[in-house]
Amino acid sequence: MTDYSCAPSVLIVEDEPKLSALLTDYLRAENFDTQVIADGREVIASVRANPPSLILLDLMLPGRNGLEICRELRTFSAIPVIILTARVDEIDRLLGLELGADDYVCKPFSPREVVARVKAIMRRVEALSGAGRLEAEPVSSGIAIDVDRHVASLDGKDLNLTPIEIRLLALLNSTPGRICSRDHLLRQLYDDHRVVADRTVDSHVKNLRRKLQAVRPDHDMIRSIYGVGYRLDLVAQPDDDEGEND
Repeated sequence: MTDYSCAPSVLIVEDEPKLSALLTDYLRAENFDTQVIADGREVIASVRANPPSLILLDLMLPGRNGLEICRELRTFSAIPVIILTARVDEIDRLLGLELGADDYVCKPFSPREVVARVKAIMRRVEALSGAGRLEAEPVSSGIAIDVDRHVASLDGKDLNLTPIEIRLLALLNSTPGRICSRDHLLRQLYDDHRVVADRTVDSHVKNLRRKLQAVRPDHDMIRSIYGVGYRLDLVAQPDDDEGEND
């Protein structure tokens, strides 16, 4: 019998018993511990009491829908979330990302694909954990990223970032003042080489910008360079013609 006591845990929030059982079998075959919740009303209390390593979150749930759950999760937790959805239009996908989801998989899907997505996100989380503590240079920038604890702060205030937002901030912060193209950010954020739309990066940048501006409301730290990408400005800049903020 496999010992799951030290295995990363995946919370499967899915009300279709056959599908949740199938995901459980595939995840456990890859040495993930699993728990299944079928009622949306039970998710928040469960996460608060026993935080998992990652959440697979269906959108259409009895009791409470997945988007509402994701919105509340992001008020207190940065646990990675992969949305499972049969609603394939772009608006729903982007809405899930803007609420703080790290990825999405459209139904019908292969359970092998879901496991691959889970493993890819866990690799990124582990890579952040193994990188040690990073602080921006100069220290007066006010940015600090503690990848061991999966937290980031600005001017000493916790930003409550998701793992992918921490990775995005670390990428932009590694070359402040220089433009990072969308293609470069896509390659660095998604290391499993799948096709991801530019709008996905835009959604993550929008979330990160909002959280930074909550701390510095008079300083837009992430500049959108039209047709190119994004730049992190550590010092407030006057508006100019090259910047176009989302």
